[in-house]
Amino acid sequence: MKGEAVKSDAVPADPVKVPAQSTPAREDGAPLLRVQGLVKHFPITKGVLKRQVGAVQAVDGLDFDVFPGETLGVVGESGCGKSTMGRLITRLLEPTAGRIEFEGVDITHLGTSKMRPLRRDVQMIFQDPYSSLNPRHTVGAIVGAPFKLQGINPSGGIKNEVQRLLETVGLNPEHYNRYPHEFSGGQRQRIGIARALALKPKMIVADEPVSALDVSIQAQVVNLLDDLQQEFGLTYVIIAHDLSVVRHVSDRIAVMYLGKIVELSDRKSLYEAPMHPYTKALLSAVPVPDPRRRQERERIFLKGDVPSPISPPTGCRFHTRCWKATEVCKTQEPPLLELKPGRRVACHHPENAEDQVPEDAVLASAADAAEIKTID
Repeated sequence: MKGEAVKSDAVPADPVKVPAQSTPAREDGAPLLRVQGLVKHFPITKGVLKRQVGAVQAVDGLDFDVFPGETLGVVGESGCGKSTMGRLITRLLEPTAGRIEFEGVDITHLGTSKMRPLRRDVQMIFQDPYSSLNPRHTVGAIVGAPFKLQGINPSGGIKNEVQRLLETVGLNPEHYNRYPHEFSGGQRQRIGIARALALKPKMIVADEPVSALDVSIQAQVVNLLDDLQQEFGLTYVIIAHDLSVVRHVSDRIAVMYLGKIVELSDRKSLYEAPMHPYTKALLSAVPVPDPRRRQERERIFLKGDVPSPISPPTGCRFHTRCWKATEVCKTQEPPLLELKPGRRVACHHPENAEDQVPEDAVLASAADAAEIKTID
């Protein structure tokens, strides 16, 4: 796919293909998915009466668009809310606030019956190929379930269609009557992909689709996703924590921190010149496997843990770990602004862009927030 290597500690048996980066049409067509002010708070209750005493602010105000045929990658540390966001836009979770539009239709609070037709157009690939497949059902029953739930009888019958789908994702159609425990992790994930493809969706949300797989299998699954996108014109939202994988599969990338998007940019610009300090710190941690290609570079070590989403910091949520934090970062939340064409960042003191508050006083704690080293 797009980039250099899927993992740094091994060479995949199936090399990752590198197609040219596509640019979504912003003027020619409307977005397929539009998210505005998306919020999801999980209440914390206490006592016999289940009195609410707080809330986990898993997702706290997201704004982004996904255009037809593109791949939006979503990255961030564990607990930043990216998986919750994926379940919100597929309506597996009910949003606390905000608006979700799919093809111009508001689907934010649609009931089960009204959501059923939409399930044909929006599908999800889950992270764990072991727990996402019912061990009591055969592969044929698992992949054929969407047809029965939607009351669809494909030409040639469900069995023939399921076998065609299995062949499409690289599995033997004769394994129709086998059970999930008879397959490897990579094969199980292919079964999950076949199930997601069954109703010919327009958009697929993939929640860490390769993180549970052996490194030698990851490239094969990544390449399969790219081939399917080109063959069926799919739109992807791919959630991952592996920055190398996201680089291969994405046209644009959204970086999340503590329930918010801090940077949204095209892939090439983000990897070559990150604008948010958090993005810069993430990219500095990506290892370079080939010693001949290593160059002298900065390695940023963030100190401390991610703050609790129950009580996030005031102002910019990253200011407690940012080496550039000033007084305004502590008191004012930076909006997600387009500082360069196609590049949005939520930062008062961005990298590779004009400082928004150049005269502000640096916080005393900023010097200890991160350690920056130059390594060979």
